[in-house]
Amino acid sequence: MSETALQSYIDKWLAVQPQQRIALAFVNQASYPGHIALAALEQELLAAAYGIREPQVAAGKLNWWAEELSGAAASGGRHPLTQVLFDDERAHALPSERWVAPVLAAMAQLEEGTAADFPAQLAAGSLLHGALAELETAWWFGEQASSARAACVATLSHLRFSLLRLEEDAERDRLALPMARLARYGLSRNQLRSASAAREDAIRAQLDDLHAAWRESERLAGPLSAFRGLESRHGSTLVARARKAAAPLDVLRQGQGRQGPGVTWQAWQAARAWRRQVS
Repeated sequence: MSETALQSYIDKWLAVQPQQRIALAFVNQASYPGHIALAALEQELLAAAYGIREPQVAAGKLNWWAEELSGAAASGGRHPLTQVLFDDERAHALPSERWVAPVLAAMAQLEEGTAADFPAQLAAGSLLHGALAELETAWWFGEQASSARAACVATLSHLRFSLLRLEEDAERDRLALPMARLARYGLSRNQLRSASAAREDAIRAQLDDLHAAWRESERLAGPLSAFRGLESRHGSTLVARARKAAAPLDVLRQGQGRQGPGVTWQAWQAARAWRRQVS
């Protein structure tokens, strides 16, 4: 296995979530290579599910992953990430259905349109992100651990990320704002591409719902991985700040790459919570 190839996939994950570079100080790659490979695998699946605009091309990529993951227990895997994961006994302890479930969920949502309202957004997103959270939670904490909180956080993080691409994705079938939100503020697709009072109000309303849902997630059962814990702390902080801003998208974008002392503190807290769960 090429270390350069493996690192390239880790770098792709870190490019999307740069704050996780700080988390790596608490999740050492030499001690936990599979933990890091799993995070990079999640990013590969999300890139196929959301980043490829042609559904047929995305389906082809995801079908390859379904074959790869379903056969990796026997073959050891062809992909660098799969090879790292299935070199660990944790991978073999999980049922094959657990590995394939996120891929099947990703394929099922390829041609979904814009959700009717915020609860429908959560329900739609939870199919893929819930399956990813189940896999992650089982890997980090064992099959007996609840993934309820991790699934909610993963779904909310996805909705936050989708807001970052509000303008670029205005022509796509699935928009970052639900149909009820667009109707409430009298917005068309074209009007999502540029700032206006109505658009900023609609974004703040979306952030208000995200903020409330994030607070509710803290009451759910189940642990969070060090990476998911940092994602939750960082994401909820950004949402809380952006919902009160005059230019909420600017706040989200500027905060996405932040790696200062505040993020270091969040990463330490997330890692401490993880270690307490497994000690």
